[in-house]
Amino acid sequence: MIAIGLAGWGDHDELYNPGVRAGDKLTHYAKHFPVVEVDSTYYAIPAAETCRKWADMTPASFSFIVKAYKGLTGHDRRQPSLAELEAAMRSFLESVQPFWEAGKLKAILCQYPPWFDCTRDNVEVLRETKRMIGHLPAALEFRHESWFSDAYRTKTLHFMKREGWIHSICDEPQVPPFSVPTVLQATDAEVTMVRMHGRNISGWSKRGDPNWRAVRYLYRYSRDELREWADRLRLLEQESKEVYVVFNNNSGGDAAANAKELMNLLHMDTLPMAPRQLDLFE
Repeated sequence: MIAIGLAGWGDHDELYNPGVRAGDKLTHYAKHFPVVEVDSTYYAIPAAETCRKWADMTPASFSFIVKAYKGLTGHDRRQPSLAELEAAMRSFLESVQPFWEAGKLKAILCQYPPWFDCTRDNVEVLRETKRMIGHLPAALEFRHESWFSDAYRTKTLHFMKREGWIHSICDEPQVPPFSVPTVLQATDAEVTMVRMHGRNISGWSKRGDPNWRAVRYLYRYSRDELREWADRLRLLEQESKEVYVVFNNNSGGDAAANAKELMNLLHMDTLPMAPRQLDLFE
């Protein structure tokens, strides 16, 4: 089974008719896609009541991939004590528990920062993080090429299998060392993730640029590129029962259109986009 969705639901205006309230967008989103990545949890741990409301707003078959809070993956560059980390993890897991209770939590996504390279200490960080997450499904995504270098690729994949990590496979610009190659190998027999970040090489690593976040994911996949991914997904489907694809190329509003185009290539049913409101001068 292959399921396709987007990162977040609030910014994809092309899905919604004019006048749809922000609080109603998730309900409308779920008519278009069967899965969503919750990325707001990266910036702050939500209240459990919020996650329960989101779970209640969606069909029984809907799935959530929840991005781990940045304090749990080292993005804030702090070095918390183990006690602090465990407390933050408990708070995060309690917040997402309603998704699990509703049978809608597909994975907690632990995306590590570009400076998190393949070292013995960082392997221990991953082992400890997975221990704290416990029985909940967890996906692992790297941003430093060393994990999939010739020297460590096989060992990294073996480690992920042994520790129970779902592989979050990336399509992203190749900007060594702060990106990873597309490694088409599942590490979990049940679930594999694919995240489509676009291929904007020039905007990928320009953190000093004031518009960096606005252009980082500015990319529209061509039909040929999506056709190649359709073939790849069919192969991954032979390794995992479920393959979840998340389009994260949101900067230019291309994610929803690309997701629907890929769904069409895979012969999935899709709803049409909302009518586009014409510009004053069109």
